[in-house]
Amino acid sequence: MNRQQKTQAVAEVRKMFGDAEAAFLVNYKGLSVELMQGLRKQIREANGTFKVTKARLMKIAAKDVKGSDDFAGNFKDQVGLVFARTNITVVAKRIVDFAKEHESLGIVAGFFEDRLISKNEIIALGAIPSRDVLLATLVYTLQAPMVNLVGTLEAKVNKDQE
Repeated sequence: MNRQQKTQAVAEVRKMFGDAEAAFLVNYKGLSVELMQGLRKQIREANGTFKVTKARLMKIAAKDVKGSDDFAGNFKDQVGLVFARTNITVVAKRIVDFAKEHESLGIVAGFFEDRLISKNEIIALGAIPSRDVLLATLVYTLQAPMVNLVGTLEAKVNKDQE
């Protein structure tokens, strides 16, 4: 990699940090090319990006990101960055599910709201239902008392008519 390519890679990773709501660091050592492509596809479908570059270049790119000092300390070995642009829980779920199926993928750490998050916190994020499921649950919860009231009133009207 020449100097221009390195500068370009640093700028690209820096831009991804700026555009993403969260970043997750995964160790992909031992994953085959086919599995890596499958992981990339799953992350892309969740509106995320999986970026692999040299750890040193990742450190340089993360240097300007507020609060990333602790996170950058994990940039070693064969690690890749997964950036979640919008729905953090869906991207975290994809990573966690993939790691359960393929032991070669290790979850290292994450970066969310200007702070380092642990592997356990990422797993907890992955367990949160998607936004659509949460909204549907909220609608059902708000609707349930009204449905019960209508059912009760209807039963009372039917009883009075008999």
